[in-house]
Amino acid sequence: MKDLREQIRAALGGRYAGDELRTVVNALCLEGLGLNPTSVYLGESVSLSETQRGWLREAVERLQAGEPLQYVLGTAPFAGFELMVDGRVLIPRPETAELVALAQALMEVAIQRTKNDAQRVRILDVGTGSGCIAIALKKALSEAEVTACDISEEALEVARLNAERCDAELRFVQANVLELVNESTGQRVGELPMGCACIVSNPPYVRRCEKAMMEQRVTEWEPALALFAPDDDPLVFYRALTRLGQTQVLAEGGWLVVEINSDFAFETSALFTLRGYQDVCVKEDFFGRKRFVMGRKV
Repeated sequence: MKDLREQIRAALGGRYAGDELRTVVNALCLEGLGLNPTSVYLGESVSLSETQRGWLREAVERLQAGEPLQYVLGTAPFAGFELMVDGRVLIPRPETAELVALAQALMEVAIQRTKNDAQRVRILDVGTGSGCIAIALKKALSEAEVTACDISEEALEVARLNAERCDAELRFVQANVLELVNESTGQRVGELPMGCACIVSNPPYVRRCEKAMMEQRVTEWEPALALFAPDDDPLVFYRALTRLGQTQVLAEGGWLVVEINSDFAFETSALFTLRGYQDVCVKEDFFGRKRFVMGRKV
């Protein structure tokens, strides 16, 4: 085992270093090859099958080419679940689990208030990608009715598989958030649920001018459709979401909760206020960055 780990380290040393290299080696051994954790950590000798050797060769080649580890493994952890991921969807980030926690806390209050009502609390996840937000909310709030929306049918295919994998009953809608509401008439477009207690979203918010500062394994492998907003209109998706919240899709008293580009925290919160949302606030992530904005419809 020690020799195997050293071989992997030598092969990937030009791509990774330090703790990250150690994490990748352990992930390949434990998650990829399915080796016994005790054998791995004690450096015991193991024999690999031809299938395992073939998988490892391919995995190392993909990693050497810069492909993200999660795509190579085919899974990524999120909020206590293992989700299937590939190049059709973004890799779920830990910060987004904090977005889930914010929405969950608000919806727990809403569910308590509607305990005696026949209508279930409805939640809409716009730009669902892998389905991570919608699935985590449904698993935490089994009483809620959760709809997952995305422009990409390929992403929805992954989200459906993940919902089945996690035994989460979701409704799926393919739609472009920029076309959900007619800006001139304010009329809702599409087959979305009405009277939601919460619209939650992690929309594209990275400006293309920021691409040069990002890791190539993100910019070259993860879907640009889910990453980037225009340089000259970085709030385009937030304008669309605040418009959507002004329709009957979001109930009076309902919440709009979004993940944001920390460079535009003030502008995003100001947009919420200008659109008439109340109790608007900016929340920091665990790194201390302004990462979330939430507001209540009145």
